[in-house]
Amino acid sequence: MAIKTFEIKELEAKAANVYEAIVILSKRSRQINEETKIEFNQRVENLISPESGSDDEDEFVSNPDQMKVSLEFEARPKPTEEAIDELMNDQLEYRYKESEEKQ
Repeated sequence: MAIKTFEIKELEAKAANVYEAIVILSKRSRQINEETKIEFNQRVENLISPESGSDDEDEFVSNPDQMKVSLEFEARPKPTEEAIDELMNDQLEYRYKESEEKQ
């Protein structure tokens, strides 16, 4: 997979500074990753069927539907790439936590 590059000045334009942008992107990437994990687990959970009479854990039975779902999720863009695209396309909103001193 090729690495997608962009100008750091574009990143600076989207936040107060580069470090702030990186924090924003890392938090959004984690959110996307968690959402993807939940979706994957829900879809795979529907496909898993317990094998009757098979108590041997060493025996692995491949489920073609489960493999199809796995390959679909592997083909998706990485969470960091999605977060960068959202920030660059102005689809990402962020705000600061208000400190307790101001309240």
